[in-house]
Amino acid sequence: MFNRKNKSTANTTQKPFGKAIEDRKQQPIHPQLEKNIQKLKTLFKDDTDFTVRPFKIFGQSSAVAIYFDSIVDRILINQDILKPLMHKSDTSIDKVTVKELNRLIFEETLYQSEGSEEKDFTKIIEELLRGSTVVFMEGLESAFLLNTFDIAERAISQPETEQVIRGPRDGFNESLNTNLSLVRYRLPSTDLRIKSMEIGTRTKTKVAFLYMEDIVDPALLAEIEERLNNIDIDRILDTGYIEENIQDNPRSPFPQIQHTERPDVVVGNVLEGRAAILVDGSPFALIAPATIGQFIQGPGDYNDRYMLSTLTRIIRVISLVISLIIPSLYVAAISFHPELIPTRFAVAITSGRTGVPFPLLFEVLLMEVAMEILREATIRMPKQIGGALSIVGVLVIGQAAVDAGFVSPLTVVIVALTTIGSFATPSYNIAVSLRMLRFPMLIMTGILGLFGFMMSWIVISNHLLSLQSFGMPYMHPLSPGNSSDMKDFVLRLPLRWLNNRPERLNSQNKPQKK
Repeated sequence: MFNRKNKSTANTTQKPFGKAIEDRKQQPIHPQLEKNIQKLKTLFKDDTDFTVRPFKIFGQSSAVAIYFDSIVDRILINQDILKPLMHKSDTSIDKVTVKELNRLIFEETLYQSEGSEEKDFTKIIEELLRGSTVVFMEGLESAFLLNTFDIAERAISQPETEQVIRGPRDGFNESLNTNLSLVRYRLPSTDLRIKSMEIGTRTKTKVAFLYMEDIVDPALLAEIEERLNNIDIDRILDTGYIEENIQDNPRSPFPQIQHTERPDVVVGNVLEGRAAILVDGSPFALIAPATIGQFIQGPGDYNDRYMLSTLTRIIRVISLVISLIIPSLYVAAISFHPELIPTRFAVAITSGRTGVPFPLLFEVLLMEVAMEILREATIRMPKQIGGALSIVGVLVIGQAAVDAGFVSPLTVVIVALTTIGSFATPSYNIAVSLRMLRFPMLIMTGILGLFGFMMSWIVISNHLLSLQSFGMPYMHPLSPGNSSDMKDFVLRLPLRWLNNRPERLNSQNKPQKK
């Protein structure tokens, strides 16, 4: 089923956080408190947020709490760790065993829910860098690890790239735990599985992939896990790093993995038999496998009536086609095949091009490049002036170019239609792919005419037909044809007719529960 060639060696042994940890592998904890403090102070000597807080456990034995002030909850440390540990006790620490001391601290004293005893110095350094508080005690050859991680996170808000008229308004943020909670809230099922791993030899980024155990194809699950384990880079800062390393054809301009900011989209795809990948620090989730149909379907299609959703999808397909082929057809018809144009339109076009000094191909390319520059400038500008820049830019540049005689009015109209067509696509990455392909198709058409246009179209079509996403044909259900899955492709038939999951996903539990 899966034909992607993976790397020969899997990343089963992750490298440590840094060379300092490598040097301290298997190094035990010293019973002398000051020795342990000195080791950590030497390691983090220049870190201003490195904090050492000495105190006495139960008012008897010397101890120290060590943490990074920038990534911990200080209120939690004060109230749930230091306060109960510093409270004087009638029990003499000198008269209890280490086992009894651990029970006394974890079961009768601390309020912290996540804690453990650790004897490996390397593990202590790793957890310290993750936001844990480490408590060393005089005379003890182990330390207490207490999870106190806390950083400021963005509030849950409406997704910027997938806005809907009717539907949920919450979207993912950069916290992995928050994103998982949004999924569990919508899918409180005992069959939902969340597997986690660390990827990135230096960043050690937490990555989780989600699936329904009783639905997903086990072969798909094994393939995703293998590709994730094969990733061997030093950093994972966003889902884009994951996507590029696990997709079937990295050199293809078309996205083979869907990304989304919406928890409801993740839940819907997981229930169909797909898997979702979440990365700590990224507000986007990856969904695999993906087909071309998923990129023309909007997140609100299932919240509206089926007739309205079907009409909207048809408009999106027309917009996609317009954004790709209209400039090339315009150049082919005017430059090579004017006999295809009705006489009245030919006269109007000829009069509009009077005085234009450039060939039509150069004229269209000039306007397309100008629109791409304007689009990028609008995205990068602050939101307060970005909208005004786009409107003013289109009006001023377009009208000025026509008045100066650099381009014809019809060329401005064609380029404007192309740009608007690319904006009508709900998926940004598929729109970018078509924007990229528009230029080589335009150049081929400008050189060879309609023959060059057809050759470009054939190459793109053959490439789409050859693509796969985790063994699933990219053009499914068009090729290979599947009448059952066509019910939810361009058309969106009534929900009562969509009782079966996509057949090509080989789901274990085929019928969807109503």
